Amino acid sequence: MERDDVTRHGHRPVAPTPLTRTADVVIVGAGVLGAATASRLARDGHRVVVLERGAPGREGSGTIAGDLHVQVTRIRRPGETAPPDGARLLPLQRAASALWETVEDDLGASVELRRCGGFTVAETEGQVRELHDKHGREIAAGVETEVLDGDAARSALPLLGPAVAAATWCPSDGYANPLKVTPAYLADAARHGAELVPFTPVERITRTGGTWRVEAGGRTLEAPVVVDAAGPWLGEVAALTGVGLRLTPVTLQMHATVRAPATLRPLVRHAGAGLSVKQAAAGNLLVGGRSAGAVNLAGRSEPAVDGLVGDMALAVRMLPFIRDLRLLRVWAGPLAATPDGMPVIGEVPGMPGFLVAGGTRAFTLAPLWAETLGCLVAGTAPPVDVADLGPDRLVRRNRAG
Repeated sequence: MERDDVTRHGHRPVAPTPLTRTADVVIVGAGVLGAATASRLARDGHRVVVLERGAPGREGSGTIAGDLHVQVTRIRRPGETAPPDGARLLPLQRAASALWETVEDDLGASVELRRCGGFTVAETEGQVRELHDKHGREIAAGVETEVLDGDAARSALPLLGPAVAAATWCPSDGYANPLKVTPAYLADAARHGAELVPFTPVERITRTGGTWRVEAGGRTLEAPVVVDAAGPWLGEVAALTGVGLRLTPVTLQMHATVRAPATLRPLVRHAGAGLSVKQAAAGNLLVGGRSAGAVNLAGRSEPAVDGLVGDMALAVRMLPFIRDLRLLRVWAGPLAATPDGMPVIGEVPGMPGFLVAGGTRAFTLAPLWAETLGCLVAGTAPPVDVADLGPDRLVRRNRAG
């Protein structure tokens, strides 16, 4: 009698990886939204697989400022036809702020979270009026802010320049390190059983009966729920299902100075331009969020020289001490912009189980959107009302539809 493989080779043969596997939820995108959602769903007991086209957390989520905005300004960014509805964002940012308080304890990891407060500064009369208007909306929404004239603002933060005519102060503003936030969420998801598959672009998404089939990297995953959290590629992934969403890939430019002694504690943001400045834990000053570079979703997006000049000139007007710091590096981070400047989250109409999440304030809202998507998957009421933020408003419809 011929001996079996165990006797002949001394070990059992390894079974080949099946070409088709099942999961409860497939998440496309391992940026901050995909990672936070994977953590939430895995903790809820779902079998989760996360597919990422490149290195996890190194695309859009790895190139952003990492600001946590609780106060808001109505700034129209590249790719948007209208500024966001600040009053609508306020309760969302307030709810997200509360969740950020426990992120490090929940994940058991430092993400360099700093709730250091933030100044939103104005230079013109129109911007000053906007500060007073938004202060009224913030107080009504339960967000603590205070309006300071230029002298009072410089008294509170002597680093501010003479061009600052007024500022609002919000003690809840802050920032975290995006290069630590996303890996911390992914590690937590893995501890609870989620599987991450990097360097695997999704090639096809189809639906048969009540099951979605996601094809990527020579494998097929079948699941009742797919979450499109692909950041700048949000629209491209949705298009694989046959639906077109009015989303525009854009970039926002970032600049980092050399390391400096601890000088700037709060976050400082410009009311009219959206430029933000902060000092990271390592000592570098991070300046960005205003100008757009050249989008390249197939490679690396390129920053623009005129954006660099304009951004740094504005940063020096806000905080003159920056003039003495040497610039270390510049980069452009891609993101998906909606026409109305508002986030998008929810199920695509006519496609049960296909959820999308992204758009503006994705980093600030990440813990809240993870909780919301967890509820949508479970069929329970989300922690905040998101009915008006669904993708139905973005669907491109043909004449018949």
